[in-house]
Amino acid sequence: MPDSPSVLQAFTGLSADETELLGQADRFAHKALYPLAARMDNEEWWPAEAWPEIGATGYFGITAPEALGGAGLDVFTSGLILQAFGRWNHALALSWVAHENLCLHNLLRNATEEQKRKYVPGLCKGTSIGALGLTEPGAGSDALGSMRTTARREGDFYLLNGRKLFITNGPVADVLLIYAKTDKEKGAQGISAFIVEKGFPGFKVAQKLTKMGFRGSQTAELVFDDCKVPAANLVGEENRGVKVVMSGLDLERAMISPICLGIAERALALSVDYAKQRKQFGRAIGEFQMVQAKLAEMYTRVESMRLFTYQTLRAANVITEHDGGRGEIHKLTAAGVLYTAEAMNAVLTDAVQVHGGSGYIWESEINRLYRSIKLLEIGAGTSEVRKIIIAGELLKA
Repeated sequence: MPDSPSVLQAFTGLSADETELLGQADRFAHKALYPLAARMDNEEWWPAEAWPEIGATGYFGITAPEALGGAGLDVFTSGLILQAFGRWNHALALSWVAHENLCLHNLLRNATEEQKRKYVPGLCKGTSIGALGLTEPGAGSDALGSMRTTARREGDFYLLNGRKLFITNGPVADVLLIYAKTDKEKGAQGISAFIVEKGFPGFKVAQKLTKMGFRGSQTAELVFDDCKVPAANLVGEENRGVKVVMSGLDLERAMISPICLGIAERALALSVDYAKQRKQFGRAIGEFQMVQAKLAEMYTRVESMRLFTYQTLRAANVITEHDGGRGEIHKLTAAGVLYTAEAMNAVLTDAVQVHGGSGYIWESEINRLYRSIKLLEIGAGTSEVRKIIIAGELLKA
């Protein structure tokens, strides 16, 4: 007999409404997104029709007000949707969070009311695809200090010059939140944020990048060659872009953990099924204690990932634009993604081992999941950077 909703709520710490919402998102992702996953991985294919379908179903603009076409809910709810999407199509889940959190939610927190009215409704409907451009060819972990993209004011426009690298949704994005230095003498304190549309003169996609994992989630290098951006598209104040960056980084880290959780949940489910079906020496391999030990360890890691993910997401619900980049939330979000990414690595390693030779085959689902694990130990600050953040906060007077 399956567990009752009340038992599931006690195990997961979710309310009845949250449990139902997660279930609804899971059913939608299984039906609409899972069938796309294999082709996305095989061909680096982008399913353009999925975006407006997600929007029409109400899974964009989760934190946006209803007046702008959103759901008026919170970051925790976004995380539950991302967890469900991550179970069934982690590549599309990554594109979803780049659109929903890195672009749309950042605009909701920092843009003017006029900018929100112009850009948010299309992002909520899925008729526009969002992206964020921070990382550069020579600036990864030191994205702010080493930033070389510049913007200079000329009348009613800014002219952007530079390159951005490893940009999720870059090849397909319609609306991009781009960071550039408006005062090189001020270093990281001279950065500003801009809304760039794909049709602006001087903007182009230099190359689409082919990846080991999360294939189908489009990634690109972007070039700005005297890209003409209206001054009205400056987000926040000039030379105050660090505030925009830091207010979003902790949320970005909090929203990586649900992808890790979703992938690990799916890997565990696949491994349990395989252990029941695969027979060796006349017995299902699930009857062997060595396999049982791996499944038990995988389950324990998944459940600990769930607790840490939900704890971090609930804390992220109360982050204001003034709280990011320091203090307890900075430490917690770094610790959350550090743990979940490394625990996911361990879960997937065991999952491939349980699957044996079939897990080593490129076309298998467990192989597709396994190839995803390293990105989540690199993106939004590597595991090493996360440790520096945690230690730095612990050692502050």
